[in-house]
Order: sequence, then C-alpha cells, then structure tokens
Amino acid sequence: MIRRQFLKAAGSALALPIIGSFEATARSSSNRSNCVLVPSETAGPFPLDLNENDFFFRQDITEDRPGIRLRQRVRILGDQNCEPMANVRVNVWHCDRDGGYSGYGTEEGLTYCRGYQFTDDNGECEFVTIVPGWYPGRVTHMHFQVYVSSQYSAVSQWTWPHEAVVGATNAHPALYPAGPDPLAPEQDGAFVDGFEWQLASLEWDEAAEEYVSFYECTVQGEGTSGVGLQERLNAEVMTLGDCHPNPATDRAYLPLTLRCPAEVRWSIWNLQGQKVHAQSLGQCGPGEHRLTLERKGAEWPAGPCMVLVELNVEGRRLTDVRRLMVQR
Repeated sequence: MIRRQFLKAAGSALALPIIGSFEATARSSSNRSNCVLVPSETAGPFPLDLNENDFFFRQDITEDRPGIRLRQRVRILGDQNCEPMANVRVNVWHCDRDGGYSGYGTEEGLTYCRGYQFTDDNGECEFVTIVPGWYPGRVTHMHFQVYVSSQYSAVSQWTWPHEAVVGATNAHPALYPAGPDPLAPEQDGAFVDGFEWQLASLEWDEAAEEYVSFYECTVQGEGTSGVGLQERLNAEVMTLGDCHPNPATDRAYLPLTLRCPAEVRWSIWNLQGQKVHAQSLGQCGPGEHRLTLERKGAEWPAGPCMVLVELNVEGRRLTDVRRLMVQR
C-alpha cells in the first residue's frame, strides 16, 4: 500500500464534511467547566484539501520557511460532556512570515505550513512550525479544521495575545522584515464574534529556543467519537477495539470483530506519514479476532504511531485507524 493510499484511507471516514453548521469554542486553558459555543470562522481563501498531497500527514510543517520556531499543541473536546475527542483528524494551515500561503499563485505546488495529525486519548496532537506573519486586514492567525466524522467537520481559526506576537517579532527583526502585526484581534473582522474563545497561549521556551503554544477547542460531538455514513458502513462489517496495552513495548493487541468473511491487513505508520511495518492475515471468518501487533526491531521505532486496519469484503475496501504509543 503506497503512502497516498494511506492518507486517503486514514481520512476515508472523514471525507464528507458538513461545514456550514459548525459551532465551536476554544480556550487557552485546560479548564473544562465552561463549554461556550461560538459561530465558526471562515476557512479563508486558501483551504487546500489536505488529503491531496503526500506530505500533509506530518507533525513538522515548516519545510524551508524562515521564522521563529513554534511548537503548537492542540486539544479537542466534545461539547456534550467536555471530554477529550480521541482519534479525530485535525488539519492546520497558515501563512509564512511574509503573509504567503502555499499552493496558490506563485506558490502553486508548494506545501509549506500545512499538515494534519490525529488526536490521542487526551484529545491532543502537536505540530512544529513557525510563528506566522500577517497580511493587510488580518491579524496573525492559524486556520484549523476538525474532522469529527464522515458527515461533520468543524472549521475555524485561532490567534494569540497581540502583545506576545508583537514581542516575538520584535525580538527577531531579521526573521520578520515586515515588522510586528499592526492589528489587534479586536480589530480583525474574522474575530469580532468573540476572539477570547479563539485565543491560544504563546510563551518562549528558553531551553528549547522555541515558542510553545496551547490551544483548546470544543466542537459539537459526544466527547469520544463521531458517527457518520462511513462509520455506519464499517459497523455493518466490523467492530475495531482499542490497542492494549497502550503504551506498549514489544507487543500490543487489537480486538477485531468480523460480521462476515474478510481479507484483513494491518500496518503501522509513524506521525510523519511513513509506513514502518505491514502484515496480511489473509482471509478471516466471522467472529472475534485479536490482532497481535508485534514490534519488529528497528523498523518499528519507539514513539506515537497509527495502526491502520484494512478489510477487503467482496471487492469493497473498509478501513479504520487507532493510535498507539510504543515505548522503548
């Protein structure tokens, strides 16, 4: 299975977004006591489909863009109970230091400052990038999209405290020749409906020589899962449990229930979108099965990874994904 097929498979249950009805809330703290819903923000003029390019499944989205290194953590909660939304796909994209977006105009064919990750059991994922620049009429910001299920996705933006962004660019004038952002969030029309719920933290980590940011957003959902058309189709054929133990060292198990005969394959992918191991179980009959995910030395490195399970049922391909942490 080639990498492009994995990207489409991993997003196959998340491929039919209904964006218009989205409401979300965001907080820069981890306090779950107040799930306040606010209207969605525009996806902006540059929301490339992140499934269309092999490079978008990755944590480091910087590529060759100069700028101040930024480690961006994102946490997604469900509004019905303010609990973490695990295993949902989070797309992010933003401009570079000069206000340019990859994929458009003179930047057509480029892929910088775009990527996606899947959330862990705590509803979190992480990206490495640069502090974005700005362009006329817009405050410094980052776009995001959360695919909760195949029939619902949330789309919005976040920004950072104006003083913190100005301080960052003033501290590194050679990297940001356009100077500090002249707008405050209150002056940006995209955030007039309440930017305080779309505000991420921004702090300098001296030891790592990078800025770190945390952004928490609550989207419409049950708190742990999303159900749409693809999920219902999968449920007619299979039920996939969670990896255990998780974290794991040399071996983990993944329960799989089949409701009809199917050809079964599973594969391990690191968070940079590289397949590090694959195994075919051949034709399996209906009933309870337990996939043994056995580590294969150096080819299966320690760290977070995704387990992709593929079924072939009479020529129809079904997939599901689970996250696994591998320890040394």
